[in-house]
Amino acid sequence: MCLLPFTISTSEVGIIESFGKFKRLAPPGLGCLICCVEELAGRMTYRVQQLDVRVETKTLDNVFLTAVVSIQFQVLKEKVYEAFYALSDPRRQITAHVFDVLRAELPTLELDAVFEAKEDLAVSVKNALSETMTQYGYQILQCLITDLDPDQRVKNAMNEINSSKRLKYAVAERAEGDKILKVKSAEAEAEAKYLSGVGVAKQRKAIVDGLKSSIVDFTEGVKGASSKETLDLLLLTQYFDCIKDVGSAPNCKTTFIPSSKSAGDEMRNSLLQADMAK
Repeated sequence: MCLLPFTISTSEVGIIESFGKFKRLAPPGLGCLICCVEELAGRMTYRVQQLDVRVETKTLDNVFLTAVVSIQFQVLKEKVYEAFYALSDPRRQITAHVFDVLRAELPTLELDAVFEAKEDLAVSVKNALSETMTQYGYQILQCLITDLDPDQRVKNAMNEINSSKRLKYAVAERAEGDKILKVKSAEAEAEAKYLSGVGVAKQRKAIVDGLKSSIVDFTEGVKGASSKETLDLLLLTQYFDCIKDVGSAPNCKTTFIPSSKSAGDEMRNSLLQADMAK
């Protein structure tokens, strides 16, 4: 009996057939075949494999997009026989199921909802593949939707919409800021006017109190002087002080003091004032 040696790598298993019929599995390491009786029909790997599937479809709002789905799978050790003999091309089988699920799910969602439902879509694809591929000896480890790529014009339009929303928000915030500034300015102005009015009122009260005290002191000091005469004297003094302050101002050249006794005098004074104003 003649033996033919062969080797199987780690994480692989060999499929041994005898006259076209499955006979046994060959574990990793050195093995032997009976010459002219057995043959190594193939090898299966236990490594995790990845398949990227690109699916083009449209959404509920008639937007075409391309979805990239990454499927990670491996052969079940207890079902190597099914994995080798049940399917001739497992990758095409997985691709067909991915197309079927996504082209059934995506047309029911609008574009914005598709991006929000990536996880749900991935779970739907994984559940559908697991239910089908397990019986063929394949375990679906993970299903990831790695990319959702709508048409470039659609992306440009979405960017414009987002830009417009942000600009609108910025304008509203700027207007709100201007409004706050104006309100605060008006409140400050009102408070300033109130405080100014309080100051003026206190000033006038102090003046009145001072005049009252002066009138009382003068009336008591000068016998026979009435309150009215004393008040007239004080007002005349204030009047002369006012004339002095006006006349001593840097930009004052001529001071007109009303002293008309007739209509002619009043007209003459008016003409002189008009001439000095030129």
